[in-house]
Amino acid sequence: MTTKTTRKPRAASQKTLNNTFEERREDMRAARKALVLQGGGALGAYQAGVYAALSETDLQPHWIAGVSIGAINAALIAGNAPEKRVDRLREFWHLVSSGPAQRLPSWLGDRATQNQWSASMAMLVGIPGFFEPRYSPALLMGAAAPLLSYYDTAPLKATLERLVDFDRINACEARFSVGAVDVRTGNSVYFDNTRQRIGPEHIMASGALPPGFAPVSIDGDDYWDGGIVSNTPLQYVLDIHPRSEPLVVLQVDLFNARGEMPRTLSGVMERQKDITYSSRTRMNTDALAANLNLQQAIADLISKLPARLRNDPSVLAVQAELTHHPIDIFHLIYRDKPYEVESKDYEFSRAAVEEHWEAGARDMRRTLAHPETLRSDATVNGVTTFDLGEPGVERVKRPGLSR
Repeated sequence: MTTKTTRKPRAASQKTLNNTFEERREDMRAARKALVLQGGGALGAYQAGVYAALSETDLQPHWIAGVSIGAINAALIAGNAPEKRVDRLREFWHLVSSGPAQRLPSWLGDRATQNQWSASMAMLVGIPGFFEPRYSPALLMGAAAPLLSYYDTAPLKATLERLVDFDRINACEARFSVGAVDVRTGNSVYFDNTRQRIGPEHIMASGALPPGFAPVSIDGDDYWDGGIVSNTPLQYVLDIHPRSEPLVVLQVDLFNARGEMPRTLSGVMERQKDITYSSRTRMNTDALAANLNLQQAIADLISKLPARLRNDPSVLAVQAELTHHPIDIFHLIYRDKPYEVESKDYEFSRAAVEEHWEAGARDMRRTLAHPETLRSDATVNGVTTFDLGEPGVERVKRPGLSR
């Protein structure tokens, strides 16, 4: 008798739990989805591959946010009809890898040598459809030259005008946000299609990395690359997103904060760049998740107070401010090849671009195929973070679990 009575509730409880998990999986599939794209120059082909694989599913982003090359990829996605997006991404990445120095025959040296040659030529002659040297006599003055950059990005403006439908972006079919930095105040600024009309100048401002590229003037203010302050727009997305709606974030990073101890000067420069532009994504995401999960825990605790205290208007206001629906954050991070060095973000060879694209597509498909995807076992509101793209190092952090 005792065994019978204990089994029955347990079975019912398990059934309820399974239903809860299934409901949550459906909730997160139906949740708003944000595609968050980090800056990283030539490495941005990885993001294009990620989107190409994502486009094979019905999980299309409702919000696309980017910084620097992430802003360019974001514009190519948001500024085209879904069926044309991958073609436009492919056209852009083929264009910027189409110069003679970007298409060397495979027999001409090893990959490290070819990559360095391609990067050196990019500095000398520019990148098709992206930027070209200024060739000004003033450059003979060195640092005293009355110039604000070494390169002219007029080719990028023409490329954006040709490949991006800005009317579509401004129709707000998907929310669109790109980050830049105000040169005078040093503050991050986000251009958002729900607040202003977006044009090529906003994308160019987000990618105006000094001293290579000049600041872009918009409405009397001057802007540089958003990556100078924060290379990842995740914080902006989470700050703006309403707490009353569940959210799935696909965060695609191009610089990995983790790496080996360098052994050469080239390795030192590469490691310094990785640390600087990774924006400490994992650490910041974990800290943000811990903060939001703590807020939710306090909100849950308030609901257990006696009714007299719980229904006090000031307590209800605090609880409402602290309560948020589930947020799932999926990390995809580009991982360097052994032959890549510090020039990897301005090395636009066709071979490298295609490798980056394929790596992004592979990591996205692996993430989509993982059983944890869009199925967090947390039955309470909170932030769950996922690193599922690299075999053998999958990591899932759920609300309330120790780090």
